[in-house]
Amino acid sequence: MASWIIQITVVVLSVFISSSQGKRDKVLYCSACRAIVDELNYSISQVDPKKTINVGSFRLNPDGTMKDKKVPLARSETHLSELLDGVCGSMSDYALHVDPDTKEKRYKRFAPRSSGTTGDFPDFKDFQFDGPEASSALKFACESIVEELEDDIISLFSQDTEHVVKELCNRVSDYCKDAKLTNEEL
Repeated sequence: MASWIIQITVVVLSVFISSSQGKRDKVLYCSACRAIVDELNYSISQVDPKKTINVGSFRLNPDGTMKDKKVPLARSETHLSELLDGVCGSMSDYALHVDPDTKEKRYKRFAPRSSGTTGDFPDFKDFQFDGPEASSALKFACESIVEELEDDIISLFSQDTEHVVKELCNRVSDYCKDAKLTNEEL
């Protein structure tokens, strides 16, 4: 009799645990996806467009020449991989923002960029600063997305795809599938 109760308890707990692991906070993951795109776009825009990198094979052809190709550094796979390694470090510059009109919640950048202007930031009264655990949750979501979608992110940015937010966060990952996507980028 006791073994039967233990077996039922184990089955119920395993079903509960497996169902709770599959749920992700939609606001958190959608905001993290949008933040990744915003941070990568900003980092790419800071690279000198004249800089190039050699890609291709570094083997010598039979005639003694080498076949390589120069591509812009900003959108090269090498540079994008380096940017992805550090993109989640800037998630501490984001906080939960509640739109005063629609009451829609999403994480937005509140901190000015080092070389940016400070006059275009929203009012701080609409932000909820929940301490370091909120930014660490956003950083974890960012790291999860980068780990899961690294190849797709690099592919979209290296092709200079239009509407990367819509493409990555709605079509590829479905993180913002139900969210309203406005023309405003974070």
